[in-house]
Amino acid sequence: MRRVSQLRALSAVAVLLVIPGYGDREAGSAGTTVTAPATAANARVGALFDGGLDGDHFCTASVVHSEGRDVIVTAAHCLDDQDDAVFVPGYRDGAAPYGTWPVKDTYTDDAWQEDRSEDDDVAFAVLGPGSLTGARVEDVVGAARLAVNAPPGGTVTVVGYPGDSDTPQSCTTPATPFGDTQQRVECPDYPGGTSGSPWTAPDGAVVGVIGGYEEGGDDPDVSYSVRFGGTVGALYQLVVDQKASCMSGRQGNSP
Repeated sequence: MRRVSQLRALSAVAVLLVIPGYGDREAGSAGTTVTAPATAANARVGALFDGGLDGDHFCTASVVHSEGRDVIVTAAHCLDDQDDAVFVPGYRDGAAPYGTWPVKDTYTDDAWQEDRSEDDDVAFAVLGPGSLTGARVEDVVGAARLAVNAPPGGTVTVVGYPGDSDTPQSCTTPATPFGDTQQRVECPDYPGGTSGSPWTAPDGAVVGVIGGYEEGGDDPDVSYSVRFGGTVGALYQLVVDQKASCMSGRQGNSP
């Protein structure tokens, strides 16, 4: 387990499939973990804090594009029992260079809520206004595209925040299938705090987050992700549709 967390949320249908047992590492497949450079793309990745910068950061999340320009993706277990989580994009060395954004609404699949299905350990969250200017997060740091039904495998870059570090780490390595519904990567030193870390394909799209099997894995050198298929796509669309409905409702009530 990489971390721990709450959720209010909604739906989509999922099928729980059998995941094979924890396997041996694959020779020659491990990546190298380094301090993540301070780039525009990495600014979209941030730490989740309990209450604010005075609290502890406990998971990682990243901004994905939406019409509301205010959505992040992370692992579902990161937001269990979290009523005052705060997202800090680009967090580094104790500073919040772009400000902080409170988590307002969170969304997970019914299968996670009812059974903590390892194949549904994905969450989306809608953020409130930023602390510095009141802007939406995507207007400040940009966003990555969410890729659904991408082919399994391929090279990914995983960026995340260990719980005992104030700088993000990065690892680029091949992803390999883990059963029919998940994938795994071998990246050294991804301990607690890195749950929710985005898996980014070479084209910049987010194709996974650390979570799934054993809530991300029971070995800090091997991490897992749910494959983003139709269930994740339906959950994302639910977030988008609900936000659009709220926005149109507010416009319709305007004088």
